[in-house]
Amino acid sequence: MRQTLALFLDAYRELNAKKLFWITMFISLIVVAVYAMFGLNDRGLTFLWWTFDLPLLNTKTIPADKLYKFMFANIGIPIWLTWAATILALISTASIIPDFIAGGAIELTLSKPIGRARLFLTKFITGLLFVGLQVAVFTTACFLVIGIRGGSWEFRLFLAIPIVLVFFSYLFSVCAVLGLATRSTIASLLITILVWLVFWGVNTTDGIFILQRERTRLNLERTTRTVERGETLARRQIEKARADGTPVPGIDTPLPAGAADELEAFNALLHGARADRAKAAQSAATWQRWSGYMYAAKTVLPKTDETIRLLNRYLLTAEDLALFNPDGRRRDRDNADERADFGDPEVARRAELAVRDRSVLWVLGTSLLFEAFVLALGTIMFVRRDF
Repeated sequence: MRQTLALFLDAYRELNAKKLFWITMFISLIVVAVYAMFGLNDRGLTFLWWTFDLPLLNTKTIPADKLYKFMFANIGIPIWLTWAATILALISTASIIPDFIAGGAIELTLSKPIGRARLFLTKFITGLLFVGLQVAVFTTACFLVIGIRGGSWEFRLFLAIPIVLVFFSYLFSVCAVLGLATRSTIASLLITILVWLVFWGVNTTDGIFILQRERTRLNLERTTRTVERGETLARRQIEKARADGTPVPGIDTPLPAGAADELEAFNALLHGARADRAKAAQSAATWQRWSGYMYAAKTVLPKTDETIRLLNRYLLTAEDLALFNPDGRRRDRDNADERADFGDPEVARRAELAVRDRSVLWVLGTSLLFEAFVLALGTIMFVRRDF
């Protein structure tokens, strides 16, 4: 334990000596300061002493604390900490393993009573200190802003610390093993960013497939309602014809050309509506299948995007998110003639719910299994290699 603590202390001193660590910390505080400059009043959005009149964004429609939480979960964390700050963190920590095994320090460390597996894993954990300290400072500052400016002391904000740490650990595990294999900081950093882009591409493709799946499902529901209304109208017309003693096509007389049954004989538009429903059902089945394929592919890879979105799930309910989409609330979702497309708020709402319904065990469990596999591979390499 004493050796492990000594390694952690050494890692902190190394971080403390890096200018990039303090530059990133300073930028984080600037981001928080800008975050605190925004506010809400009964007229609209405020920035310092300016007020922008917005009828749909003011304290009459959205509580101030929910605006701050929305900005924290959808701007501060996803844009700053998980993109800009993460790139800076990778630049700062990518050299930990290559410098350790190439600078002669490893021979001195291996001469001490510490196992190689524990040594490699401890060096990996010390690399997480950069992100841990950055997120802790950023989250604490945002917690104070929401408490003072928004009037709500939201302790769930501190979930950002473990969530962002887990997110970064996916990438740093790859970076650490690549640094061990290549002994090059530049190579490990560039390949890690490339791998990150692959993760991002898979997550983005999955999001597109979910949108397509929900769009086709909604289109199927709407075409089904159109068919049901058409059939109901035709049945009423048949009943009226029988009451009037008029012959019913398909029952009392032959069906007219192009009609599949007596309902289509009374409603000429029903044939086209049924054809549209059949096409919609086929399209929905196709995108359901492709969405399943992408879900299976994502299962074996880290869910970087969905890991970060866990914070959104715990900070904001579906009703809270609806506050920031008033057009979607007012829109008539039961209009069967409305075309379902990517611009339809109902499609976006269903896609959001589909992602939020995925279990935390699947999001984190399968991602950590990938990380465990990568770290196990790196540990085996570190234990067996001659330095």
